[in-house]
Amino acid sequence: MYEQCLISADLYAIVSSMDVLSDVIALMRNGRASSARVEWRAPWGQRFPAVPGSAGFQVVLRGSCWLRPDEGPAVPFTVGDVLFFPRGDGYGLSASPTGPLAEPACDPLTDPALFVTDTVGHEGPITVTLCGGYRLDPSQTHPLLHDLPALIHLPARLDGPAELRGAVDLLAAEISRPTLGSDTVVTALLDVLLLVVLRTWLEELPPAGHGWAAALTDPALGAALRAIHDDPAHPWTVATLAAEAGLSRSAFSRRFTGTTGQPPLTYLGWWRSMVAAKLLRRSDAPLSEIARRVGYSSEFAFANAFKRQH
Repeated sequence: MYEQCLISADLYAIVSSMDVLSDVIALMRNGRASSARVEWRAPWGQRFPAVPGSAGFQVVLRGSCWLRPDEGPAVPFTVGDVLFFPRGDGYGLSASPTGPLAEPACDPLTDPALFVTDTVGHEGPITVTLCGGYRLDPSQTHPLLHDLPALIHLPARLDGPAELRGAVDLLAAEISRPTLGSDTVVTALLDVLLLVVLRTWLEELPPAGHGWAAALTDPALGAALRAIHDDPAHPWTVATLAAEAGLSRSAFSRRFTGTTGQPPLTYLGWWRSMVAAKLLRRSDAPLSEIARRVGYSSEFAFANAFKRQH
């Protein structure tokens, strides 16, 4: 019954009106996320190997630690810092900038449990971290993911977003003291945290001239993208999308293509195929119905367009 509810919720998310970032994440996410609260006692050091097709985060809840990237110097992190690894790159965490890194003792991407708690290390000062992992579907990867840096660091700030701190605090509390309904709460909070991390990063970016991050934060292009995602079945043209953006046809086409690297109707066709692929995997709807939901008048037209993308 629980899995059926998840599938129904996913399908509703795909076909209902949502903002673009939520839509992108709903499409890419594959299976359920997982998390762990770990109490580290110095001296300690752990290696987190690269996991392609995933994304992960670390939040420092207490104490401090050092990030040990595969390349480059160690970087200090302290209470409230959030680290997000959108491409599942490998790294190390440790009590000091040097020293050995042990193999994973607690890896949320490989542990079958939704959330776990663990204690690692010796008898020294304590650092507590909250880590989590998200499985991503490589075939459904939105180009936004390619534009993200290997590491997103959101440092703790007094003027930082309250929703980020709130999501972290609620997630840490649920994992520390699980009770009735914690599975559902943790699952929802992990998705909330992913959204808030990406939204915070996008909002703090300096103005940029190109890339999907720039497109999502551009008011005109954002309006056109929302229109596509809200109603992929609509018979969109460059002219009607330009009207949504409040631009002339030629100005909209130039800005969309220059910013994202592809024409607007190319993106529309790609997005329709992504939505259709998800529906094909997760629903029993007939092909004709799926074709109609993503804007094709016949199964034949849909099949040809789908084959071009996949």
